[in-house]
Amino acid sequence: MTWCRKRQALCGIIVLLNLAASISSNGQSRFITTRGKDIVLADGKPLSLKGINLGNWLLPEGYMFKFKSANSPRRIQTVINELVGEDEGRQFWKTYHENYITQEDIKFIKQSGFNSVRVPFSYRLFVSDTAPAKLEGEGYRLLDDLVAWCKKEGLYVILDMHAAPGGQTGDNIDDSWGYPFLFGSPESQDLAVNLWRKIAVRYRSEPTVIGYDLLNEPIAPYFDTANLNQKLEPLYRKIVAGIREVDRNHLIFLGGAQWDTNFKAFGPPFDAKLVYTFHKYWMEVNKGAIQEYLDFRDKYNVPVWMGESGENTDEWISSFRKLLDANSVGWCFWPYKRMEATSCVVSINSPAEWDTIVGFAEGPRITFEDVRKNRPAREKAQKALNDYLERIKFANCRINQGYLKALGLR
Repeated sequence: MTWCRKRQALCGIIVLLNLAASISSNGQSRFITTRGKDIVLADGKPLSLKGINLGNWLLPEGYMFKFKSANSPRRIQTVINELVGEDEGRQFWKTYHENYITQEDIKFIKQSGFNSVRVPFSYRLFVSDTAPAKLEGEGYRLLDDLVAWCKKEGLYVILDMHAAPGGQTGDNIDDSWGYPFLFGSPESQDLAVNLWRKIAVRYRSEPTVIGYDLLNEPIAPYFDTANLNQKLEPLYRKIVAGIREVDRNHLIFLGGAQWDTNFKAFGPPFDAKLVYTFHKYWMEVNKGAIQEYLDFRDKYNVPVWMGESGENTDEWISSFRKLLDANSVGWCFWPYKRMEATSCVVSINSPAEWDTIVGFAEGPRITFEDVRKNRPAREKAQKALNDYLERIKFANCRINQGYLKALGLR
């Protein structure tokens, strides 16, 4: 038997086992699914998603550290390494991942009235630095812990590949090299498919995970969008095919082109469990702002979901949330936690001497001489970073009651 036929046979066995695992003792599916324009629970009742994004945890963004030029994960990592060295830098990120989102955070999110979380992650946490890349890394354990906490608290989880191999956006948010190289790289595409397939194998029997948001905000508007946009849905089809080899239970979330706003890149639905997701920030709140997505929902009889919005006043958040609710659109606002802000659920108090860290990050660091001349004393930098790692713990954060009230919670 050829390898190809062996793989087909193996996938067939996996699908059968997966199907058996998806059926409860009373013969009903245990998984959330779609029915026309609705996302529905296992018992067939519509589910209105009310979620929050766990941004900055598994993919750091510079503005949440008060950085501007050091705005991508790699650039933030460089700042930390230049301050305290590579060994201490590794320890910083290990502690950061352990402290930023904990079981205490998840318990609070559930108690606040949310029913779901979206988990943005970087593929780099799930693959090795070797060539060829191996599907290994600390990301699997971190996700396992999160899913276990959410299962205990009764929160649904949507997994979001915020940074894909090669870069799907071409900006700081995908930690890329300044262009969406993913769409022209078979190697990066294969890695993305293989990683999603492995994640799907891991959670194929877990109803707490309701779906996979394949690519966050693909194809920024700065590039040749006419050429790149036509490559988006074929890549989605390729990834979905890989997932469906091992997992037929979970929803697939597809984001539009240009920051998840442009649905013109889509044709008719090609899978029975698709949800189309859009993001909307800083626009005038009226039905016209979401009309094209409502029209898409009506045209194809599929669910749509607002996967990101926020970073605005409580009044704006409240207005947009009410508009979404009035039009039966589930939502997931951004973000859960960030430093010294009201446009989030909880705010991190600025550490002592954090201005020193920001000053170094934003100062000249082009040459080694720049780094030597402008770097603060290592003890001072280490103290500020250690203070930050304590302050990101839930117990040390402030709750923004106005934000929760704007979301119709608490």
